Amino acid sequence: MANGQWLMVIGLSFVICHLSFSPLRAQSVEARIDSMEMFIGQQVHVTLTVEAPAGAKIDFPQYQRTQQVTPGVEVVETRRVADNVQVLTLTSFDEQLYYLPPFAALVGGDTVKSKSLALKVMGIDVDTTQLEKFFGPKDVQDNPFQWSDWAPLFWLSVLMLVLMAVTYYLYLRLRDNKPIITYVRVVKKLLPHQKAMKEIEQIKADRLTTSEDQKEYYTKLTDTIRRYIEERYGFSAMEMTSSEIIERLTKQGDQRALDELTELFQTADLVKFAKHAALTNENDKNLVSAVEFINSTKAEHLPTEEVVRPQLSEQDVRSQKTRRILKIVITVLGVVSVALLVYVAYGMWELMV
Repeated sequence: MANGQWLMVIGLSFVICHLSFSPLRAQSVEARIDSMEMFIGQQVHVTLTVEAPAGAKIDFPQYQRTQQVTPGVEVVETRRVADNVQVLTLTSFDEQLYYLPPFAALVGGDTVKSKSLALKVMGIDVDTTQLEKFFGPKDVQDNPFQWSDWAPLFWLSVLMLVLMAVTYYLYLRLRDNKPIITYVRVVKKLLPHQKAMKEIEQIKADRLTTSEDQKEYYTKLTDTIRRYIEERYGFSAMEMTSSEIIERLTKQGDQRALDELTELFQTADLVKFAKHAALTNENDKNLVSAVEFINSTKAEHLPTEEVVRPQLSEQDVRSQKTRRILKIVITVLGVVSVALLVYVAYGMWELMV
């Protein structure tokens, strides 16, 4: 290979190596301190500037407040003022010359360190022979009272007292408004045929079969049958005529019993409205017909207990509703009052500490 070709190959290799490693050489961290000397308790600023290719990810060292970068020198504040610039605020309380180790940053996954720095912390000379030049210790001072700090707590306290007063007033109203206690009773009841037979026994005991008492006799007898039919079959027999009752029972009753019941109603209508005088045996026969009709149509499977629920008046219903509302309002106001009390007490404790 000619000398010219060798020189060309060497040149290309140098260019390739330069392009490959130039980003690495471009990565650097510069650390600058604004003052290498300070008095005890003062602060200095260290500025870290990273030189890196465009678009490279930069991670500065992370320090917590009061964390020491070296024993005796602690961090006051860390601020990132630009993508590639970070400012550290440092302080120290010991008179000494400090060595600040290099600061490391992560650039594109690579760790790059700055140069080390030095910081001299100086004490303050005090001339103890001239104490009159120095101010003595001050007494404990109270912070000035500011209404703006206490005003929210004051008005919340007023609101709390008002809510407590309203809650107590509503409690008195609830206490004076006696609750309405209702009881649901379960009572034994006679079956329709038992009630009817009991009434018929009373009619027999009253002996109302004489001519002058026949109207009352048939009125009581037919009313007993009507009430029995109404409870047994569930339709308003007391408000219906005799023919309407018979027509209604025809579809479900014993025809022979219905015939006898029809004869009973016809005789009763004649006695009550046409002043008909029935014979004694006729009265007895109608009574027997009524008993046979009841026995042939009685239903013994019906319930023998009845639940009796009290009927509340409109005033009682309103009273119950008012008590429920009062209980809800008292509960809500009580919870709010307690919450305000806790908040006000905590706020006063914070202001007085």
